[in-house]
Amino acid sequence: MKWLENLIYNINGSGFKRMLVIVLTFVALGLSILTLPLELVKARMLPGKSTNTYSIYVDTPTGSSIEETKSVTNCVLDILKSENEVLNVEVFLGQGSPLDYAGLVKGSTLKQGENVAEIVVNLTDKHSRDEASFLMVKRLRPVIQSKCEFKENTSIKMIEQPAGPPTLASIVVEVYAQSEESIRDMSGKVAKILSETEGLVDVDIMQDERYTKYELIADSEKISRSGVSLEQLNNILYLAFEGMEIAVKNSQNSPDQIPIFLVLSDESKKLDSFSKKALEAKLSALKLMNKKGMMVPVNELVSVKEAQNSPTIFSKNLRKMANVLAETDMVSQLYPLLAARNKMIEVFSKDYEVSKVPGMSTYMFDLTLVDKKSGEEFLLRWDGEMKVSLDTFRDLGGAFIAALVLIFLLLVIYYKSFAISGIILGGSFLSIIGVLIGHWVANWFTSETFFLTATSLIGFIALMGISSRNSLLLIDFTKSLMKDKGMEKRKAIATATATRATPILLTAVAIILGSALLATDPVFGGLGVALISGTVAAVAVSLIFVPILMFKTKAI
Repeated sequence: MKWLENLIYNINGSGFKRMLVIVLTFVALGLSILTLPLELVKARMLPGKSTNTYSIYVDTPTGSSIEETKSVTNCVLDILKSENEVLNVEVFLGQGSPLDYAGLVKGSTLKQGENVAEIVVNLTDKHSRDEASFLMVKRLRPVIQSKCEFKENTSIKMIEQPAGPPTLASIVVEVYAQSEESIRDMSGKVAKILSETEGLVDVDIMQDERYTKYELIADSEKISRSGVSLEQLNNILYLAFEGMEIAVKNSQNSPDQIPIFLVLSDESKKLDSFSKKALEAKLSALKLMNKKGMMVPVNELVSVKEAQNSPTIFSKNLRKMANVLAETDMVSQLYPLLAARNKMIEVFSKDYEVSKVPGMSTYMFDLTLVDKKSGEEFLLRWDGEMKVSLDTFRDLGGAFIAALVLIFLLLVIYYKSFAISGIILGGSFLSIIGVLIGHWVANWFTSETFFLTATSLIGFIALMGISSRNSLLLIDFTKSLMKDKGMEKRKAIATATATRATPILLTAVAIILGSALLATDPVFGGLGVALISGTVAAVAVSLIFVPILMFKTKAI
């Protein structure tokens, strides 16, 4: 390492060269940090995870029949049949699939009703196919939604097994207001803006739609005079529209009795149109025999009343609210969130007084709206994986600062010098140059975006100790040469750098080789890249930048 010794000796002999190295180092630091706001390196909690299964949620408008839901489901199945990587599918009409991680997080096990269905898609093994499951979802989503959302207000969502935290969706906007109608109206406006935001897909409002229904009210006086019983009336209505159990069948292959259901044919059940007149016509065709053997039309025994449905009321912390959900299409949650939030401020400022939550609190992205005419207040609170990501990065940032403070205090106690401690700490922090540049370079070699993730930050925090160790080796050996050998400072720094370069490089090679396997992992790839590229930067900083700062420090 004679060349390295000569290099450090020559640089420390020239003030211009020392300043040039320092300036270039800080320029590299500035340029690497700029990759974040310029979106050359994008941050996300965790990247997509390829699995052997995913689900498709089908939500037709509230009040839809099981036949209507089935027609949408069949449309989706026709598209899936053409996919070679699809082994089989399981369809659950009127309910969610048996409990799995995605169902537990997304609440699919709570789905009940004729207007919902879930399709579980099972794929070939992820190790034997070229296309990752999340890339397949990205490709099929627009095809399925464009062809199968033919019924108005139908929502088809592609649900992958979550790789990260248990959240309702990538982005959740909680809409709070005093009245249900105001919440419904504001939720629609928010959903419209989210659906127009690039990078957001599967936008949906977690609430029931308003629809008109018809109630059949039995006239007890007419029933009594007609000579039929209320039980007869109930039975014929169930037989005509729902079906009912009329008998049982015993089988040696079943321990329980098998119920036999009777119901009118599909053609007989259908109405000519969705109207009160069509329902009354259908009821007039149904007749009951009274005790005297006379046939009595059902429409003479009941009255048809038009009514509105009673939608589910959602609340959180005793406040009425509605959730507007959106998933990200292979992008980080933060960037479309900021775009949607800016659009909301622009659009809502026309009719509302918009105010932001000040400071860097947990709810710093929230918006408060006050109607300029009525004075009614609204709160738009952001939640979902985005909030978990921000909280995680905030906590990891706090852990990083705590690590810096503890390392600094330990170094001050050991060296009894703030200057030496500052050199070691500053050199350790500069490993972030390699972490960010490493993610930028890794993005060139992947078909999808290579994100700066939570595991990347964990790797950066781990590098603090590694980089500090390198600087400690140089400083201690330099001081030893000056004290024991009587070597002058400039020569001692150059000799110590060249001598300790070999163990530092060997340690770096061990870390790089050990992290190479992590770099290919879909979840921990960020940790591997951070350790590899950060270690390279830490070595460069330790062998060039730190020796230059040591030369100008009087404490050495």
